[in-house]
Amino acid sequence: MTLRYLLCVLGFAGSVGVWANTNPPAALPDLAQLVPAALQQFDTPGMAIAVVKDGQVLHLAGFGERDLATGALVDSETYFRLASVSKAFTAASVAILVDEGKLSWDDKVVQYLPQFRLQDPWVTAEFTIRDLLSQRSGLAGAAGDSMIWPEPSGFSRDEVVHNLRYLTPVSSFRTQYAYSNVLYITAAELVAKVAGEPWQDFVAKRIFAPLNMQCFAGEQPANLLENVAQPYRFSAEEGFVTIPRNAIDGKMLMSAAAGGIVCRASDLVPWLQFLLAQYQGKTAAGAPFSQTQLLQMWAPQTLMAVGSNDRELDQVNFAAYGLGWRMADMHGVKVVHHTGTLSGFQAHLVLVPEQQLGFVVLNNGSNSGARQAVVQSLLKHYLAPDQQQDWVAFYAAQQQRAAGRPAAAQPVGTGEVLLALQEYAGNYIDNWFGGMLIAQDAQGLSLQSARMINLQGRLEPFADHSFIVRWTDPNVAGPALIHFQLNNRRQVTGFTLEPYAVEPGERHSYRDMRFRRQ
Repeated sequence: MTLRYLLCVLGFAGSVGVWANTNPPAALPDLAQLVPAALQQFDTPGMAIAVVKDGQVLHLAGFGERDLATGALVDSETYFRLASVSKAFTAASVAILVDEGKLSWDDKVVQYLPQFRLQDPWVTAEFTIRDLLSQRSGLAGAAGDSMIWPEPSGFSRDEVVHNLRYLTPVSSFRTQYAYSNVLYITAAELVAKVAGEPWQDFVAKRIFAPLNMQCFAGEQPANLLENVAQPYRFSAEEGFVTIPRNAIDGKMLMSAAAGGIVCRASDLVPWLQFLLAQYQGKTAAGAPFSQTQLLQMWAPQTLMAVGSNDRELDQVNFAAYGLGWRMADMHGVKVVHHTGTLSGFQAHLVLVPEQQLGFVVLNNGSNSGARQAVVQSLLKHYLAPDQQQDWVAFYAAQQQRAAGRPAAAQPVGTGEVLLALQEYAGNYIDNWFGGMLIAQDAQGLSLQSARMINLQGRLEPFADHSFIVRWTDPNVAGPALIHFQLNNRRQVTGFTLEPYAVEPGERHSYRDMRFRRQ
């Protein structure tokens, strides 16, 4: 941790950026004290914040460092990945085509993407564009994410759409909320098909350009890479460690429609202003989409569970997913929002339409506590000022309690397997995930995905014909168990994977993988 960073998070360096007004409104929470405290407590290098109220910019500033190696500071022009805050732009790209009469929210997906297939033929035939965006597919939450992360993905968007047919549903269609990234990639491919151009170009021309936002869903010019936030994780053993696979390097991500847009706090100001004005029907010339479509996106589509924390902190009675947005009643007021979480980046965009309030928080750390503390402070300031408290201390205490809970029991093995290691080595393939190479060297067995170059690790004997997978980059995923299958001649024929846990459950990311030996 650099001296410059310490000075900044302790409040001696101040915030970096600009106030939209000569004198910042005294009514705002003291962000110059709050944010540095949150950055220090939750091991987060830097953060950028924009606050809009009644069409005016109340706050636009950066705090902390965007690059710990150089000591470069965050300002309002620093680029961050938006992660899943990107989903709102995917839904908006569909809304534009609805306004133009080129499709409707309730058109069937197969009308535009004939290759679209889910396991159930009836669900495939009935699946609408609205279903793509409202998180009610019947698939497990995060199903298919193994084709997306860890970056860079070895899969194309076409392959993501094609491989949906291999994902096994876990609930009835349209009955349960289950978060999906692959269906947002599918929605972007549908937009590209109807618009006749790549999705990233459509978004740039039809959303970013009219609103004067210098954001990127595709490639980013080299001259704009000078002021980018580096993604970090933190551990007590290693300190701050960069996460190069998620770095902003100018390249387009296959997953951009689900979580890969790159933007600055300053660019999100006109987005906030447009959305709030459009909600009131104050449509400006050249607006990307109509108030009618905005209200569609902000209408509840799928009910979400309300946790005890939400009830206690925000008096939430109902929560739902719309089209690219979450929403809930908080302290009796409708709040529309979406978080974004990617290793090394955190984002949260919040709108309170009836109060004409909007704000966004972006940071380059992996601990959500910094984001939560700042968002809760801003929400309480406007919605329940009598319930304001030290939210940095509140979330620090929550995390400390969680850290003090007993660790989940781990499986116990013998540490030995029944065949010679070379008997397990070989090339294996799965219908949708592709090839996996298990090779033997002087240290034992290694595993390498043919499609996902950052998915590699070592195999540690566990018991019988099972090994523990220790990933080379532990930030990629938690340890896994690999179980080899044998035929009657005791020849290895394939393997499956599951999380390294006593009770791994049925909804893990490996559940649809069945590797067979080639």
